[in-house]
Amino acid sequence: MKNIIVSSNEAGQRLDKLLVKYLNKAPKSFIYKMLRKKNITLNGKKAEGSEKLELSDEIKLFLSDETIDNFSELIVTKVEHNLDIVYEDRNILIINKPAGMLSQKAEANDVSLVEYLISYLLDTNQIQKEELQSFKPGISNRLDRNTSGIVVAGKSLIGLQTMAEIFKDRTIHKYYYCIVKGVITKKQMIEGYLSKDEKTNKVSISEQDSEGANYIKTEYEPVKIGDNYTLLSVKLITGRTHQIRAHLQSIGHPIIGDTKYGNVSTNEFFRKNYKLKHQLLHSYRIIFPELEGELSNLSGKEMTAKLPDYFEKIIKDIF
Repeated sequence: MKNIIVSSNEAGQRLDKLLVKYLNKAPKSFIYKMLRKKNITLNGKKAEGSEKLELSDEIKLFLSDETIDNFSELIVTKVEHNLDIVYEDRNILIINKPAGMLSQKAEANDVSLVEYLISYLLDTNQIQKEELQSFKPGISNRLDRNTSGIVVAGKSLIGLQTMAEIFKDRTIHKYYYCIVKGVITKKQMIEGYLSKDEKTNKVSISEQDSEGANYIKTEYEPVKIGDNYTLLSVKLITGRTHQIRAHLQSIGHPIIGDTKYGNVSTNEFFRKNYKLKHQLLHSYRIIFPELEGELSNLSGKEMTAKLPDYFEKIIKDIF
């Protein structure tokens, strides 16, 4: 037998959705059969599975321990972690991700920021392994593997849902630093249409709309201007795959170090002189919109992430 008291990270969802998480190896037909036979009850009564769960509801599984074990699987990958934490409260965590780290797994055996996040929360006793059966903390925005900077994670269900919502509706403001080839002297807003080639994982930009293309909008302004390069602050208004990298390349100002969209000779210079093997692109600042309820403490707050040392050195040397 198993007794489940619904937690704040489990409340608000349907009973059958939660049971599928606890009995994740069982066919759904088995779960509904157990509900019909009252082998699974909600607050001591027969349930259909469509009931919306509330905090402290009691779910009882009148099943043998062997049956529960056979139908449950929880795999947690623990890793050594040393996260650069920008901000943390009970609902969210803001991390300064280094270049080279995946935001999320691309392959089953990958170790991503999500694994570092969960390991950190387990080691600091902010979550117990058993809780991961029904709720897994996760990230709300993704950066390319070789882009550094701010990634926002949800530690609680309300934190994860709220952050996902403000990234989706673009009410959170996102700013990046990058160094581009060429001289840019004025602030500008550029628009276009982005198409992605799934085979090459590369995008192209056009001024004209076409089938399958997504509208994009990017704003940038110079922060430092050198003889051949410009440090830009970029506001990402829409957020598409490789948007900043491809959009700047399309106007003749590729980001230095960018092996997909950059200039070969420029990249070679910075590889030889600075051992730079990836784009100099860093998500340095976010500004939260007005929020209500449990996350109202974040309303209008601005968070910033320090530039990597190699980025700082290159700025110092070329400007």
